[in-house]
Amino acid sequence: MQFKFNIKREARILAALLVVVGIIAFTEGRQEGLVIGDVRVKVDNINENHFLDEGDILALMEFDQVAMKGARFSQVNMREVERKIKRQPFVQDAQLYSDLKGNIIVRTSLRRPIARIVRNDGPDGYIAEDGTIMPVSDKFTSRVVLVSGSYVPELLKQRNLSLTEEGRTLMHVIETIREDEFWNAQIAQLNIDSKIRITMLPQVGNERIEFGKPERVAQKFGKLMIFYKEILPRMGWNKYSRVNLEYEDQIVAE
Repeated sequence: MQFKFNIKREARILAALLVVVGIIAFTEGRQEGLVIGDVRVKVDNINENHFLDEGDILALMEFDQVAMKGARFSQVNMREVERKIKRQPFVQDAQLYSDLKGNIIVRTSLRRPIARIVRNDGPDGYIAEDGTIMPVSDKFTSRVVLVSGSYVPELLKQRNLSLTEEGRTLMHVIETIREDEFWNAQIAQLNIDSKIRITMLPQVGNERIEFGKPERVAQKFGKLMIFYKEILPRMGWNKYSRVNLEYEDQIVAE
């Protein structure tokens, strides 16, 4: 295969590239002298988790004592402001850009909580669907499964559960509950002890469900479904106070 060098063609390409670079440089240079006209915030919140609103995002954008609105573009490090917004635990992603009129457009998306961590001796927290540990908010409370027990302080020390094997196994249990209509309605709380053994508390019924360590998850939920579909209808919903799912191929109900 032969490559023919065409001087005229290459010259045209080079000229076009220089024009594009020149336009970009001119636009950036012109923008540096512009004053920011308006700051428009859009919070993409398809899950209706109102932990932050537009006012909160605007407050986060105040950087180095420079108010964004009315400042010159040259006074504001846009990338750093964007990074600052992204560091907020409730924020999943943030993008800042300007339009041709000198307005700053801010688009943010919020994380979705899948469980609430509750403790008696300090502030609660949330587990987001990507494993991020988030604080609670005075503005909004999400109706999700509760996580309690002696393992809670260790949970709250972690930045993201998806970064450890232990955290990922717990996430798998929580996601199994959240993604199934029946379990999402029936399982109210997970109590996790210091050895990461889980006891579930139901919405309906008095039984404590001893799930054990977060392993063989599908098998254990399968046995629990048998308990609810086949055993309780025959024996009555108030018959048992304890159900153990830890043993292979057995359901222990007392």
